[in-house]
Amino acid sequence: MADDTKSASDDKPRVPVSEPPAGAVFEPYESPAGGWGALHATANALREQSIVLKGSKALLSMNQPEGFDCPGCAWPDPKHTSSFEFCENGAKAVSFELTKRHVTREFFAAYTVTELAKHSDYWLEEQGRLTEPMRYDEATDHYVPVSWQQAFETVARHLHALESPDQADFYTSGRASNESAFLYQLFVRRFGTNNFPDCSNMCHEATSVGLPESIGIGKGTVLLEDFEATDAIFVIGQNPGTNSPRMMTELRNASRRGAPIVAINPLRERALERFAAPQAPIEMVTFSATRIASEYCQVSVGGDVAVLKGIMKFVLNAHDEALAAGDPPVLDLPFIQKHTLGFGELVKDIQNTSWDDILRVSGVSRGQIERMARIYIQAKSVIICFGMGLTQHRRGTEAVQQVANLLLMRGNFGRPGAGICPVRGHSNVQGDRTVGIDEKPSAEFLGQIEKAFGFRPPQHHGHSVVDSLQAMIDGRSKVFVGLGGNFAAATPDTEIVQAAMRRLSLTVGINTKLNRGHMVHGREALILPCLARSDIDTQATGRQSITVEDSMSMVHASAGLVEPPSASLKSEVAIICGMARATLPDSGIDWRTFEDDYNLIRDKIEEVFPHLFTEFNARIRVPGGFHLYNGPRELVWKTQTGRANFLICDGLAEDPAAQNPAALRLTTIRSHDQYNTTIYTLNDRYRGVFEGRMVVFMNAEDMADRRIEPNTPVELVSLVDPQVRRTVSGFKAHPYNIPRGSIAAYYPETNGLMPLSHHDPKSKTPSAKSIPVIAQLMAG
Repeated sequence: MADDTKSASDDKPRVPVSEPPAGAVFEPYESPAGGWGALHATANALREQSIVLKGSKALLSMNQPEGFDCPGCAWPDPKHTSSFEFCENGAKAVSFELTKRHVTREFFAAYTVTELAKHSDYWLEEQGRLTEPMRYDEATDHYVPVSWQQAFETVARHLHALESPDQADFYTSGRASNESAFLYQLFVRRFGTNNFPDCSNMCHEATSVGLPESIGIGKGTVLLEDFEATDAIFVIGQNPGTNSPRMMTELRNASRRGAPIVAINPLRERALERFAAPQAPIEMVTFSATRIASEYCQVSVGGDVAVLKGIMKFVLNAHDEALAAGDPPVLDLPFIQKHTLGFGELVKDIQNTSWDDILRVSGVSRGQIERMARIYIQAKSVIICFGMGLTQHRRGTEAVQQVANLLLMRGNFGRPGAGICPVRGHSNVQGDRTVGIDEKPSAEFLGQIEKAFGFRPPQHHGHSVVDSLQAMIDGRSKVFVGLGGNFAAATPDTEIVQAAMRRLSLTVGINTKLNRGHMVHGREALILPCLARSDIDTQATGRQSITVEDSMSMVHASAGLVEPPSASLKSEVAIICGMARATLPDSGIDWRTFEDDYNLIRDKIEEVFPHLFTEFNARIRVPGGFHLYNGPRELVWKTQTGRANFLICDGLAEDPAAQNPAALRLTTIRSHDQYNTTIYTLNDRYRGVFEGRMVVFMNAEDMADRRIEPNTPVELVSLVDPQVRRTVSGFKAHPYNIPRGSIAAYYPETNGLMPLSHHDPKSKTPSAKSIPVIAQLMAG
């Protein structure tokens, strides 16, 4: 198939896809997750991007010791026992990187930005890889070519024009490597601000804030091998079949050896019901599958804390009954006494919580809560996994802490097969934070930066995502630099936020592909195209490798193996160093040496974090990399009390009650053919949705109450802020297996329903999983 680029005779570039059709088509999907459906989808992704041969070769090198790390999710790599260490969505991510479609200067010459902005996010990204730096020309409303040096000087000019460094915001996507993230924070702190809005602010910040108070670290405590030793797994607020498909291998293996798996989620997700492993020949040949969840709890949206407290209430009652009968205790009393504080207060809180309230808020029967509790009690070692279904609530931080409470009750830390497992999203979102992308840096870290680089960094706290957006709305922020990501599409309050971003003096997007952020730009704007994870990165000292940290704190190397689509691309490291040289010519930091040799960056990371990254360069040369120190695995609690802490969540409500009796709770979801804001196709295979995304999943009885027929057009009206009307129209109502009072629709289409104020006050995580709305028929 020919390369999808413009020929000299074309008036307009050929485009690889059409705009989305008017509405979705619903066809029940009866097959298991994975299996032949996943293999067909992988093959289709390679064909659609015209890279069947190149893509197939690249996939065989992905997640291998000498290959490149998957640019998708942060689930750990296994011990490379197979040549197929990739999943369907990882294959889609790589096919998008390797695509033969290129966005050239001719493309930008053919379309004004106003014209491009009318196209969908799906269409924009389908145009292919960016190929050279571009700047926005206000006079013509086009992006036009610009040299790299001119681009760097433009950044420097705008930064120097600010009245304060705090008028600039520097966003980081989780796809950035440890090396680029470390240099990025160094450049920005040398410039003079701690304004680091990060993608983790919008997803797992509740974990990063909540778990340090509970157990002394804002990360998970398990390793991949713990899934081989565990006696039970709980999965809360997560859809691993779509968001971290390689996790399904561990769940499948656990199920097949008899370990019970409890799924707690409002929607029944196919992968948590049954899964066929594409790497398992017998399942593939026989068209069989493995049952995953032995207990599937369809909790009402916002009812997770109620379920967790219900399980804890049963555990406490079972403990009392065991002691009265002379049986062994249910609680791990020696562990609680030696390693924890606050247990008495937790007991009082649980005792004062009535079963009636637990059942009303959770929407779950007492019998099912008791079955889940018995699974927990009968298991010596338990792993609890959770995703954004738990964190993205107004009290997400406290919800995360209730998970820790449940694990602490029976000492489920510091032994094989036990611990807490927050399942992170993007492939290095955890690593970025580890190496310094933090708007609230510790005094110890800032002291290490000063010691290593000879300047005193700013000491005050900077902006998170919510802070940055508010500063833009208020006119206090003037410059936005995005290291990856699609910030304009990912954030809450779409209309208000995008209007504010258009008032900025400069926006800079460091990306591999075209996205909404390039259309929502400041008065001046730059597109700086960078290498992808799979691209060969050659600098003055030769080929370079980068490192990433997965969800389980394993750090390993990644080296691209494919020729970049354009000689004009630069690595993220080179782009950051170029901006730093232009902005800070007298910084005292030799940015050129870092650009030439990434080993020198790792030497400095080791110098700043000597206890975490000892012998960094040597250890990443070991296949599989190395594990960062994790205190709770050794029963070391780096909390203010020196122990693990039982922490109270008053009441049961994860979100404020809606005053309108007709209110429904909207949870935002991703389709199966989507990763973050990147939409691979308009299908959602496992949920039976094809050729469209404007869908709202509703309980059939809720639809009947509102006289909404299947497939009829509806609009959703937000009830969070009565002062501003926030409405999204054009959804097709689709009856679905979801609890009464709960509905679901895709992100980012529904972001406009979520005010900036609708967030967890502790972590400032937007509450995207519980937005009170009215669903009503569209007029006319």
